[in-house]
Amino acid sequence: MPKKRSGGGLSSTQQAAKFLGVSVLAGAVMAGIALPAVGALGLAAKGSVESFDELPANLKTPPLSQRTTILDADGGQIATVYSRDRTVVALKDISPHLQKAIVAIEDARFYQHGAVDLKGVLRALNRNAQSGGVAEGASTLTQQYVKNVFVEEAGDDPTKVAQATQQTLGRKIAELKFAIQVEEELGKKKILENYLNITFFGQQAYGVEAAAQRYFSKSAKDLNLQESALLAGIVQSPSRYDPVNDEAEAKQRRNTVLQRMAQVGDISKEQAAKAAKSPLGLKVSNPKNGCITAVNDAAFFCDYVRNVFLNDKAFGKTKEARAKVWNQGGLTIRTTLEPQAQASVQQSLKDHVDESDEVASAATLVEPGTGKIVAMGQSKPYGTNPKQNETVINYSVGQQMGTSNGFPTGSTFKPFVAAAALEAGRPATQEYPSPYELTVPSPIQTCGKPYTNEDGTKIPNENESEKGPYRLKKAMALSVNTYFIEMVADIGLCPVTEMAEKLHIRQGSGKKLPQVPSIALGTESVSPLTMATAYAAFANRGMYCTPIAIEAVTQRVGDSKKSLAVPNSTCSRAMSEGTADTINALLKGVVDSGTGQQAGLGDRDNAGKTGTTDERRNAWFVGYTPNLSGAVWVGSASQQVKMRNITIGGVYHDLVYGSDTPGPIWKDAMTGALAGKAPESFVPVVIPDPEEKPKDDEDRDRDRDPGPGDDNNGDDGFIAGLTGGGDTGGTEPTLPEIPEGFIQGNGNGGGRG
Repeated sequence: MPKKRSGGGLSSTQQAAKFLGVSVLAGAVMAGIALPAVGALGLAAKGSVESFDELPANLKTPPLSQRTTILDADGGQIATVYSRDRTVVALKDISPHLQKAIVAIEDARFYQHGAVDLKGVLRALNRNAQSGGVAEGASTLTQQYVKNVFVEEAGDDPTKVAQATQQTLGRKIAELKFAIQVEEELGKKKILENYLNITFFGQQAYGVEAAAQRYFSKSAKDLNLQESALLAGIVQSPSRYDPVNDEAEAKQRRNTVLQRMAQVGDISKEQAAKAAKSPLGLKVSNPKNGCITAVNDAAFFCDYVRNVFLNDKAFGKTKEARAKVWNQGGLTIRTTLEPQAQASVQQSLKDHVDESDEVASAATLVEPGTGKIVAMGQSKPYGTNPKQNETVINYSVGQQMGTSNGFPTGSTFKPFVAAAALEAGRPATQEYPSPYELTVPSPIQTCGKPYTNEDGTKIPNENESEKGPYRLKKAMALSVNTYFIEMVADIGLCPVTEMAEKLHIRQGSGKKLPQVPSIALGTESVSPLTMATAYAAFANRGMYCTPIAIEAVTQRVGDSKKSLAVPNSTCSRAMSEGTADTINALLKGVVDSGTGQQAGLGDRDNAGKTGTTDERRNAWFVGYTPNLSGAVWVGSASQQVKMRNITIGGVYHDLVYGSDTPGPIWKDAMTGALAGKAPESFVPVVIPDPEEKPKDDEDRDRDRDPGPGDDNNGDDGFIAGLTGGGDTGGTEPTLPEIPEGFIQGNGNGGGRG
């Protein structure tokens, strides 16, 4: 704030302010804006002192928005994102040529006058009076800086930007008062430094460092005379003097700056003439901004990081507060992404699924015990051009962190049912009759009103040869539908949904799973990230850890840096160690001798489960080792593609199975991600399994849940299309014999396994 002299008198600055308010302020405003009538001048003078005194005493200078850098776990750069491309630099790191050029062309008397250049005001008034309009302005460089502060504070809000730049008397008065404050508090050199860092130079470049990199691919401290003159000339009108789009106009403006520098004595006439003859010397660097620039195909992960920042209260209590920090930028975000794992995931996806295929694939890897997301990728490239097979939809995450609703999981949900049963006291040797076809028992207990099978709905197994009784180990390996429906009927639906909640398993929309028997068959839409973190709890002996993508964040504000708090993974017990160890043994059986054999990792301990859904709209493999968990989904985002008689990754499939498409993707991704890491082992558990009668043709499709009359050719099964249409516009017919309560629509088709 302006200081008073001793004895209570006004300082020279305050006296100047009063003088300006009465005798010059209106004229200064006239020099900068056009008023509709001469009479307005009198009105402006009358109210100027009162308006001036009513303004706040201090200009609140917002931190300058800067670029944000996202790093992987090893410190390598993933991507650069920003609302404004800017790197703040000190005055000593800005070429002296540029410092002189900007002063010469914008405010030649900058070092001689105060906040307001009275001589410049009078000159501007005289010229404007002669021209009958606004031929010349009188804003000092300090006033321009203040105006840019208003614009910076407005951010990307068009209404606020308009208010910050509107040509009104009130804004000019505010600009003048704050300019006086800035002159007293900062001094000339700091004002010049701030001005050069805040000013827009066109082509998305804010500040001289970004401009130097944009137009000449060099630092601002290395700019020569003619390069400096070019940048100084752009400021007056970045669009008109844009050297990329109009070299002739930009060159003429550059030479005007050089001439002005010679006039004020910064350079000789000979230097100006020589520089004016030189070419522009552009070495343009294309602006690179946003997740589309991400390396290692990590664009979808980059987008996920952005969504985490904007949604997690660790970065601000409100959405507005978080958005303000993100838009301000200057962040360095170190993430959990491991380059080796990410490269392995993307290579596996490319090897098995082509960008142009009718279907897509997504894969996510998570570290048990820490919740760290070490890889996240998909087969479709990141972008907005569908003709090039691009998409910005992240298939690995749900609605809160992206735009996907997730996908029906099929039989990959069955281990959660088994975990709930074990926690409820059922033994690992639990046996059920498991007939080929089963009328859904009724009633089945829920957390509230019991479920009743009012329409006599029946559930079949894969084929008629699958007849029990079965025990849990064999039922899991063969993915026997009727077994798990009997298990749900035995323990009730409440323990199953409670187990799902402990594992943070919700629909992609964020809603809790419905308490209906069909959840045992994986009819609800869940994201691959959710499935990977839930299975990680098995690997972590029953401890569930929330997924995290961000490990550390620092923010540059001016010349200083500060660390921001980041969300930590929160771990909680979802099941006992004994239950988790038993599930591990059961799912080892799936890859050893069940439906997941094509996903096996050889000598490395691993476990997992296959899954395909009704009409082959989705295929899954979710599996894990003691130190890494991963989920792979294959299908179409629209849920309209039925994966039969289809070519994926150049390989023809009469029918797609969880074992033969997502299984190998998982295997290759995990193999590369774990390369060089010592194998770890699960806690050994022996589950008694009396020899059962051999079944005919234990085929590769045990993970699929067919319907009545399904002859294993991929035709519609018993829940064909029952949930089609809800979220994704499916048009499959609803079978009237299945009650609405049994399968609640999630829009993506019912699960088969």
